[in-house]
Order: sequence, then C-alpha cells, then structure tokens
Amino acid sequence: MAFRKIDIENWDRREFYEHFIKEVVCTYSLTVNLDITRLKGERLYPAMIWLLTGTVNEMPEFRTCLTKEGLGIYDSMHPMYTVFNAENRNFSGIWSYYSEDYGEFLKSYEADVGEYSKSTCYTPKAGTPENSFNISMLPWLEFTSCYINVYDEGKFLLPIFTMGKYFDRDGKRFLPLSVQVHHAVCDGYHVGQFVEKLQNRIFAFPSK
Repeated sequence: MAFRKIDIENWDRREFYEHFIKEVVCTYSLTVNLDITRLKGERLYPAMIWLLTGTVNEMPEFRTCLTKEGLGIYDSMHPMYTVFNAENRNFSGIWSYYSEDYGEFLKSYEADVGEYSKSTCYTPKAGTPENSFNISMLPWLEFTSCYINVYDEGKFLLPIFTMGKYFDRDGKRFLPLSVQVHHAVCDGYHVGQFVEKLQNRIFAFPSK
C-alpha cells in the first residue's frame, strides 16, 4: 500500500477543498440505474464489488483520504462490504483483497464469505486495510434514492456505494446504485465520469 501526500499549497483543487472541508462542509449522493444485462447468469454481488473497486482504482478522486499523515491519495483500494446472516437477520462488514483478475478476486471473496457470513459480530475479520472503502447492497429494495448520514467532523472523504434490488425493463436488466461522496474532493463531474467508466466496465465484463 502506498499513500501519496498532497501538497495542498500547490494543489489545483485547494480553494474548492478548503471551501467544502471548512466553510460549507458538504457531502452528497446520486442514484443511477446501471445496465447490468451483461451480468445475467453471474453472481451479481461479487461481480459488482469487483467492478466498483476496479473503477475506484482508476480515479484518484475516489481514493483521496484524510489520514494521520495528512491529506493524500492511496495508490489502490480494497473493498469492505456487508454480508447478510439469514439466521439472525443481521449483517457483518468484511473485506477482501482486490485483484485485477476477476477469477482470483472471486476465490478470495468466496473464501471470506464462507468463513464469515454466519458470524454474529459486526467486524469478524481482523486487519481491515486502511486503504479500503465501503460497499453494501439492499437486494430487497428497488430504490430511487439513498443517503447515508455520517456523523463525524465532516472529514470522511472516501466514497460509499449502496446497491439496491435489480429490475427488468424493455428487455434489459438494471441495478440502482447510490454513490455518496464528499464535495471537498469529488464534484458532480467526477461522479459522472465514474458512472461512465463503471458502465463501460460492466459492458466489458469477462464472459464465462
């Protein structure tokens, strides 16, 4: 894991960052419907976790974070995601190492889910990497909007992704995705670029 500190004094985003981190602390969320027709027959949750992580790793705006070292950008990220325990109807937050090879990632995902999905603890897997971000899914709800309220000092800069229940329309399959970001590091333009890149990754998902 590498973390590159940002030279704020010479950062071209300095004015925008300081405005939204100090004066008008602002996070926002956008919900889009992704065309996931290509993923029919695939295990949707791990496929989307992999696709989201690959897209995050493509855009530095989604890897920018405040740490003890200061403001900087991780060179890569790993997914931290929720798994549902059907017996007690609760969930746990676990993580897996990302690999650019989907087959390798899927093996890691399956091993982690197999070991921790029946846990009654909130974070049963130790060692969560500092360079990780949050993904969750509500497969019971087809929503049009989702917003998570983070009650910190307004300095949580990493993205949060929430997926909903997929639906079919006009011969295609769609998935609601909520993208929540901090305005200090990520504008609407960047979210638009992210969604476009993610959609293209879905269209190019490796066939069986």
